[in-house]
Amino acid sequence: MTHDIRSHLTSLLQAALASVAPGAEATAEIHLERPKQESHGDFATNLAMQLARALKKNPREIAQQLISELPRSEWVEKVDLAGAGFINFTLKAAAKLAVVRAVLDAGADYGRANVGGQQKLQVEFVSANPTGPLHVGHGRGAAYGASLSDLLAFAGWDVTREYYVNDAGRQMDILGVSTWLRYLERHGVAVPFPPNGYQGDYVRDMGEQIDAAHGAKYVRAAAEILADVPDVEADKEAHLDGLIANAKRLLGPDWAYIHQHALSEQLADGRDDLEEFGVRFDVWFSEKSLFDTGLVKRCVDRLEAAGHLYVQDGAKWFRSTAFGDEKDRVVQRENGLYTYFASDIAYHLNKYERGFDKIINIWGADHHGYIPRVKGALQALELDEAKLQVALVQFAVLYKDGQKASMSTRSGEFVTLRELRREVGNDACRFFYVLRKSDQHLDFDLDLAKSQSNENPVYYIQYAHARVCSVVNQWGGEVADLAKADLGLLTNPRELALAARLAAFPEVIEAAARDLAPHMVAFYLKDLAGDFHAWYNAERMLVDDAALRDARVALALATRQVIRNGMALLGVSCPDSM
Repeated sequence: MTHDIRSHLTSLLQAALASVAPGAEATAEIHLERPKQESHGDFATNLAMQLARALKKNPREIAQQLISELPRSEWVEKVDLAGAGFINFTLKAAAKLAVVRAVLDAGADYGRANVGGQQKLQVEFVSANPTGPLHVGHGRGAAYGASLSDLLAFAGWDVTREYYVNDAGRQMDILGVSTWLRYLERHGVAVPFPPNGYQGDYVRDMGEQIDAAHGAKYVRAAAEILADVPDVEADKEAHLDGLIANAKRLLGPDWAYIHQHALSEQLADGRDDLEEFGVRFDVWFSEKSLFDTGLVKRCVDRLEAAGHLYVQDGAKWFRSTAFGDEKDRVVQRENGLYTYFASDIAYHLNKYERGFDKIINIWGADHHGYIPRVKGALQALELDEAKLQVALVQFAVLYKDGQKASMSTRSGEFVTLRELRREVGNDACRFFYVLRKSDQHLDFDLDLAKSQSNENPVYYIQYAHARVCSVVNQWGGEVADLAKADLGLLTNPRELALAARLAAFPEVIEAAARDLAPHMVAFYLKDLAGDFHAWYNAERMLVDDAALRDARVALALATRQVIRNGMALLGVSCPDSM
């Protein structure tokens, strides 16, 4: 109904324009907004101010002329001139209440849009290195990516949800050698564990698993493992690289087993954690496959053939500065190995070759500087870099017992996403993670998330849903009969305000999808719950007057449906009782 009203008001203004400024109705952009103050009506437009320069008239004069030429409408109660030339529309109660029937008819599809036109859209998110359990920082990117994907699908995009598995490169080698060293500890091999290895208990667990399955098969002497390894005090990173090189040399083909076991265990753990969190992916894309298929080499060769690479100190550099980056970037080292940036360029080339109309990368805010070099590489490959949009997510900071919790997977001192979910529940996690704009700092208030109070937005919204369920159970009628309810009996201001809030839901969906902002849905649901609670606390739902009772139940049911639709997009449940 809200879109019908917007279209209706737009057609009224176009008719008035045709009279006041013939020809302008074909080109003028008519914007209708919901005023923040209730006294300013239900919709307002600044059309007169837009036309002032072209018509060389005072905006208020133009507004008055437009108002006088507006066709009569059975939906419009009154039209006012306000301020510097705003035109405010106040709707009749029947027009406002028509949304109740629209919600009940559409059900789970109410609010669904087609702004995406079923174009192919890829959303890549989380993509954390599978080097340890997901922590509470990763949780925010997971919740944001999942809610955004569902929101965009609801708004009419054909969405593919993708996780980029970093299964090639140094970090996985570090995890592999860390696992091997913990395995060796079980066999009494005295090799000091590197301070910059992965130190969590999960690494010990993997060492134990390998021991249980294969016994002493992978044991090597400490002297061989430490041979020619740089001193850890002098250069801890070179020390770690030396251990990795010796592990590969001493284990030979068996290194692949150690490496794959660590990868498989951590990837499976992350996948299970995310599935329990209600976060699913359509594609798990392997970085290693980019090398196996030769795409990384093909990509670098293509850049070189186009003149975008140069050689310096034996390494190949991409002229990233030519595309706005702060410095040029290495794509192939002097030893012939490709950099992570090279595989990332190849991954993006692969995305384009798969034919997506739009690509959204969700990255941590610390990757902000990475955007210009990736977009520069796309331009160098003569790809439309405008197809790629990067949404940045600030890590959430968990405060527990008044203390800031560490989240480092390398040190092993971190709070896992699984631990957080077990403490506060999936619903609080999913909602609190998207309660702020993604690129804004987020302090996760653990005490608030666990509280059963009106200050906890999750509880507040779910309680509104449960209240409606209680009303419907006590009412005991047939929902299908509410199609005949006399909505004209809903005359008090709280009922009309609640109906107006319901009518705004499709607008919120379109705006949130456009701005990649699921937090707008969260804010809307808080406001909707507030409107409902205010009405519920002020009025009896199940009055003696059967007609009024059915009308109020219909409005309550419409509210419940919109709460369900919105919470589903955020991955939050709607219990029937609290």
